[in-house]
Amino acid sequence: QVQLVESGGGLVQPGGSLRLSCAASGSIFSIHVMGWYRQAPGKERELVATITSHGTTNYADAVKDRFTISRDSAKNTVYLQMNSLKPEDTAVYYCNSRRYTNSAPIDYWGQGTQVTVSS
Repeated sequence: QVQLVESGGGLVQPGGSLRLSCAASGSIFSIHVMGWYRQAPGKERELVATITSHGTTNYADAVKDRFTISRDSAKNTVYLQMNSLKPEDTAVYYCNSRRYTNSAPIDYWGQGTQVTVSS
């Protein structure tokens, strides 16, 4: 079992920046990939960015070159640095951890943090 706690959401102006944090606890040794997802009203939850246990990153096209995912292994924490924010980035952002098995992967989710981009 993994517990994930997000923080850092809030209101920001278009073009501004925001940094999200996700602190992991529990069976963190079992995590293969951590990532950020987001869900806007009326939309499906979508992948934003992922980072593997080896440090390999992946980004959705909509956020590539604007967002950066990183990790601090000593603090068991992953971050999402969001720059050049747009109104369409407004969503609830969720932290995710994934462990791969021989069948289906095992996912855990944080409670979500609201990000609102508005003037």
